[in-house]
Amino acid sequence: MANILRVHPENPQPRSIKAAIETVRNGGLIIYPTDSGYAIGWGVDNLKAPKIVALIKQIDAQHHYTMMCSSISQMTEFVLVDNVAFRLIKQHTPGPYTFIMAATRRVPKKLQHQKRKTIGIRIDAHPVVQSLLEELGEPLMTSTLEFPEVDMYELDVEDIELRAGNRVNTIIDAGYCEQDPSTVVDLSEGDINIIRQGKGEIDFV
Repeated sequence: MANILRVHPENPQPRSIKAAIETVRNGGLIIYPTDSGYAIGWGVDNLKAPKIVALIKQIDAQHHYTMMCSSISQMTEFVLVDNVAFRLIKQHTPGPYTFIMAATRRVPKKLQHQKRKTIGIRIDAHPVVQSLLEELGEPLMTSTLEFPEVDMYELDVEDIELRAGNRVNTIIDAGYCEQDPSTVVDLSEGDINIIRQGKGEIDFV
């Protein structure tokens, strides 16, 4: 079963953050809190992880995975950003939004959407996320934690451990974290297309 690291949601203990990132660097998967609920995280160079994530979430291979970035500056190394997208992202991050954008060559092809050559990008407000990214020093691949036929609004860490603990290596327990998925905005074709209305307010269309 997964190793459980209990951390303070606003002031996460550095020792626990280091332990979680060590898991990532060693090719493992973590479950961690974000500003839109618990998510699964893994390293950019871990090309086997998406198959495990797909098994946990029971999704197909064409699912859009996302890069969790620490800043817009870091984000621009991995996706193509025009002026419209830059302004929109700057106004709404950090926050509960995922932006679908055209990937640069720095993104491994196996992590891109296989047909569209795009990838999701997030800049998250949760203190645990910021601490993880600071320790890692590069983006963290991520996917919202979802279980079919489970009321995600009532999900707690015990449920997560029961359902995913044998497929992930570390679970960061920051207490209750409301599962309200991010709002997904597709910017890959020059227009603003809302793919999913989630926690983030839509005030830009």
